[in-house]
Amino acid sequence: MTRVLLFGASGFIGRHTRAALESDPRITEVICPDRTTYDLLDGAPELLVEKLREVAPDAVVNCVGALTGSATGLLRANTLVAAKLLEAVGTAAPRARLVRLGSAGEYGVVPSGASVAETDPAHPVSEYGLSHLAGTRLFQLAGESGQADAVSVRVFNPIGPGMSEENLLGRAAARIRAALADGAPELTLGPLSAYRDFVDVRDLAALIVALLLAPELRHRVFNAGSGRSVTAREAVELLAATAGYHGRIREVGAGPPRSTAVGWIRADVSRAAHELGWSPVRDLATSVKDIWTAGEPR
Repeated sequence: MTRVLLFGASGFIGRHTRAALESDPRITEVICPDRTTYDLLDGAPELLVEKLREVAPDAVVNCVGALTGSATGLLRANTLVAAKLLEAVGTAAPRARLVRLGSAGEYGVVPSGASVAETDPAHPVSEYGLSHLAGTRLFQLAGESGQADAVSVRVFNPIGPGMSEENLLGRAAARIRAALADGAPELTLGPLSAYRDFVDVRDLAALIVALLLAPELRHRVFNAGSGRSVTAREAVELLAATAGYHGRIREVGAGPPRSTAVGWIRADVSRAAHELGWSPVRDLATSVKDIWTAGEPR
């Protein structure tokens, strides 16, 4: 019997996490505050304590965060929110399990061909990665010291139905759709040569559920990836083929600052497999098909 307090339920990952939680019979209730009820970014810490005492959750999941913005904004969304949650949960719901979403960007540059594990060094090369690493370290220290039952999930490249244009395949889907509508012979995206580990958001949501329901956690950091790596171009071309678009895909400009310097990344997901019995079940083709189908007019 588990009551879950979920922050960020309206976002891409949050929506799928909510669906996974609500469909699991072991979860009795999922409470999803919107920003008018409590704003995790701007709300006063004492109001968060009140909300936790009101809900009395068995678990708290944070899907609130920032992908882009200034260094100050990233630290506020990805680091200070982690600190705020740890402090409030410690005060008002000390027995609750606390899960936050981190990022593969915490690892930084990884040797080409290698799978990166949670025990590997983390040397972020962007302010985004650094902001998440700081949040992860706060959770890890709290969990390992017994201050809180806290765990971070290092999310690789989440994809799936309902993606926004803030992410590559969401942006590619929108441009492919526009090109098809206009009969355009080509479309433009940023660089597509980097290798990425694309994990379906529904598999990620299943991992979050597994973390919430595990009786005990031996470790406080878990990778959430597919364990496979392909070039961004391969993923975009698969999306174009799925959509029936046969035009040229041009690469122009620079990639996002949070990942430009990282040419290769692939997750070692054996920790989650061994400790939680979790493994990703959706392949890239399935995820890409569902991304495209989700955006079709109904």
